[in-house]
Amino acid sequence: MNKEQIIHLFVSLGERLAHFGEDPTSCQVINDASAANSWFSEVEIRNAIEAIRSQMLNENHLRTWLDRYPSLPVTTPRSVLVVMAGNIPLVGFFDLLCVIASGNRCLVKPSSKDRVLMQFVIDQLHEIYPAVLVELFDRKSIPDAVIATGSDNAVRHFQAEYGSLPMLLRGSRSSVAILTGTESKTDLSALCSDIYMYSGLGCRNISLIFAPENYDTTQLAETMRAYNSHNTGYINNYRQHRAILAMNGVAHTDLGHSVLIEERAFPTAISQINIARYSSLAEVAEWLSINDEEIQCVACNDSNFISQYAVNCAPLRRATTLGSTQHPSLTDYPDAADVLEWLKNIG
Repeated sequence: MNKEQIIHLFVSLGERLAHFGEDPTSCQVINDASAANSWFSEVEIRNAIEAIRSQMLNENHLRTWLDRYPSLPVTTPRSVLVVMAGNIPLVGFFDLLCVIASGNRCLVKPSSKDRVLMQFVIDQLHEIYPAVLVELFDRKSIPDAVIATGSDNAVRHFQAEYGSLPMLLRGSRSSVAILTGTESKTDLSALCSDIYMYSGLGCRNISLIFAPENYDTTQLAETMRAYNSHNTGYINNYRQHRAILAMNGVAHTDLGHSVLIEERAFPTAISQINIARYSSLAEVAEWLSINDEEIQCVACNDSNFISQYAVNCAPLRRATTLGSTQHPSLTDYPDAADVLEWLKNIG
């Protein structure tokens, strides 16, 4: 496939996904995906599809993105195994897109938790362009390179299994929000989407909030408390975690579905959100730089902070506004690793 064919392929996919959930076939896909993974709600499946469609399958976006890589697509396709996570709907789609856009052959190993949606997308691609180089990994094919995403333990397994191959590996990361005290209720509602969408299971979910030393958390807590889209698994996690905090005498704000705790660290429970006080934004920038390897993205509405500290603060390469963390663009590379550049050079 040449560049124009690749662009047409994914624009056509976007046109199909624009009507996702409006016909019997895609409605059944939603039902089957939710049945296979109880953490996937219909609302969140639709949100994931729309985020992909609007941000990654727009013709202008695709053309501008691919124009940055004039040597792609490659002339000699390599087989690239993509081992996908299943924590949020279609979380592995971007890697699939990158491999196909680079001109390489994509061998997909979907998570059992997200197989239904990924199979649907692959089927759509084959209907649009039957010769597209994407297929499910049958364990018989020998890949030339591997892209894999999972927990830190999974990453160690990938290193042991595919250590002789070029690998792009991603482990666990978390995301941060920075408040200045000037945010409106609408801004805080947008932040709640960053926190709670996909039950806090994604690396782009915000779990640590920085706020000024004198910040009154009342409105923040009220806005968080009003967010009511939580599944049974999330609520069970909250109830268990709240009981442990109570037994250990840990001070917390009970939000009815999650807890807010004053602590400068990433929480381990998905139903816990931490808030850390700061005396200056320079202090926050230093913390971000020190903890860069743990951070996926940073959400902040203060453009002055972003422009002033971006030079010295690596995580701000992945900075965005409140409410936008779950809608990554084509250039919001996970772990700030340029996937297309890596694919171009795998040899």
